[in-house]
Amino acid sequence: MKGAVLVTGASSGIGLEIARVFARNGFDVALAARDQARLDEAAARIRADYGGRAETFAVDLASKDGARLLFERVTAAGWRIDVLVNNAGFGLWGHFRETSLDKELSLLQVNVAALTELSKRFLRPMIERGNGRICNIASTAAFQPGPLMAVYYASKAYVLHFTEALANELGGTGVTATCVCPGPTESRFVENADLGPSKLFRRKLPSAASVAEQVYRAAMAGKPVHVCGLWNNVLVNLHRLTPRRVAPWVIRRMQEKA
Repeated sequence: MKGAVLVTGASSGIGLEIARVFARNGFDVALAARDQARLDEAAARIRADYGGRAETFAVDLASKDGARLLFERVTAAGWRIDVLVNNAGFGLWGHFRETSLDKELSLLQVNVAALTELSKRFLRPMIERGNGRICNIASTAAFQPGPLMAVYYASKAYVLHFTEALANELGGTGVTATCVCPGPTESRFVENADLGPSKLFRRKLPSAASVAEQVYRAAMAGKPVHVCGLWNNVLVNLHRLTPRRVAPWVIRRMQEKA
């Protein structure tokens, strides 16, 4: 399958690397994010490295109209999206009683509402054609509650459960839904989420490029869920054996200041 992919959050980090992997494998690439300058630089690099079509769409998915505007602009530009990668998202570290409500509402808009709307809008044409892929980027955070990042962890649990349900509904349509769950990764996420003090990120992390390769393979295989990395798979399965009251304590210890 070759065609066109739309990647959100594509100006840096995992999103940019996902776009590069798809371009390297012969896909035309539509890149979406807020920062027009970063997007243009990313698209220029992709065109130089791999050729093919790479077009940018600067949209703020934290806006209530962002997802609709992105769909309309991509469609008006003549793109037929064969693979949608909902990668855009961000986190926020701190006690819920102290963190910014505005930032948390923006987080939910990007991580949950925009992802859901884009999946809905791009899914219908895929089903009409009988072919397509939706790939939603969650996190290993999706598998447990996360004190000190309560809203972020909850948002990723939504992404996981939504995608698993959607994958089941899509059986027999020719369209697949995949949820990819990376663990902590080398990217701007740490800086944007104010995670500098967290013990969870005070170690060598896998590269965004290595995660992007797994995203590509999982999406193209149509796997409902893919957890990145052997150690993350171990942790996810250990959590299933851990009493629910213990999990929040363990995660909090991991996320407290070093």
